[in-house]
Amino acid sequence: MIGNIKKIRRVRRHNRIRAKISGTVEIPRLSVFKSNTQLTMQVIDDEKGKTLVSVSTSDFKTGTLKERTEKAGKKIAQEIKEKNIKKAVFDRGGFLYTGNIKTFADSVRSEGLEF
Repeated sequence: MIGNIKKIRRVRRHNRIRAKISGTVEIPRLSVFKSNTQLTMQVIDDEKGKTLVSVSTSDFKTGTLKERTEKAGKKIAQEIKEKNIKKAVFDRGGFLYTGNIKTFADSVRSEGLEF
């Protein structure tokens, strides 16, 4: 039951966050979803309801989850730069800003994307 309560709390946090933030063409939303084995990241234009870029840690076969998260963060930052986007709104999906979520955010920031 505790796992179910944790999920409910995360979903509630995510709903509160999504009520306040949204992405546009100029400043899209950078969304992160974390499962037990991987992270999935998307750059979303909420006005049109379209995903601009999507990367997952499952795209990388070698390394620990933390190493794959760092590689995925750098890859998504490069793909965002190719679309001439310099800023994004970070949506951590209700997950706590620690561990792999923090590693992902730091790797994206190190590539020059602002949020």
